[in-house]
Amino acid sequence: MKIEQFKRAWAICKKDIRIYYLKHPVVIHGILFPFFLFLAFYIKRNLSLDFILPGMVGMTLFFTSTAIVSIIPSWETRSKTLERLVSAPILTSTIVLGDILAAFLFGIIISLVPILIGVFGGVSIHYPLIAILGILMASFCFSSLGALLSASPTDLPASVMMISTLIKFPIIFISGIFIPLKDLPLWAKVLASISPLTYFVDLVRFSIQQGYYYPAGIDLCCLFIFTVLFYTLAMILHRRVMPKRI
Repeated sequence: MKIEQFKRAWAICKKDIRIYYLKHPVVIHGILFPFFLFLAFYIKRNLSLDFILPGMVGMTLFFTSTAIVSIIPSWETRSKTLERLVSAPILTSTIVLGDILAAFLFGIIISLVPILIGVFGGVSIHYPLIAILGILMASFCFSSLGALLSASPTDLPASVMMISTLIKFPIIFISGIFIPLKDLPLWAKVLASISPLTYFVDLVRFSIQQGYYYPAGIDLCCLFIFTVLFYTLAMILHRRVMPKRI
């Protein structure tokens, strides 16, 4: 039974990719928005590519993994396509897992763009296996966060996007992307510790610069804890609000 549900989740994943992700504006937004945001900070600052790359990878993966998955349920509620899914022999958790898998794959693929740019620009990745493991864990973690943000019975994507933006932008600015964690004041370090993006950027920085604030094992453990937390809460909340969507 579990294998059948996973196959159905994979089918939903492919549907999401075909309908929502394979659009030029989505792909371009996932690359250009983090680029210009970081460029605004980089201009007239003497920063090396080694320093820039971890933040670029972190923002790209964070934005691409959370952007579309957070509004798919409201889109499908509004277009009445969700009713067809619910009427099929499929669990609510399977639907949510399919949405998460699509965001997970999309985040990994788009995050390769800044990595390849950095590699061709001369950046060395000293611990590639740790970087790969971090990208996989962070992509699933951020996708689960996006699914959690989508757990609202509204059929207005704009309402979900507003709430999502209010949460995601503070996370970006407290996560040690623009200013290294060691240079932050104590209160900012405390805020940074509650952001999953903090641990991913620190992990990528360790893989590239061999410098870090937290040990790699701590970063991976924290990402795992956030992943379990976001995934579990997303499943619980979606089961509760699904009847209100129909």
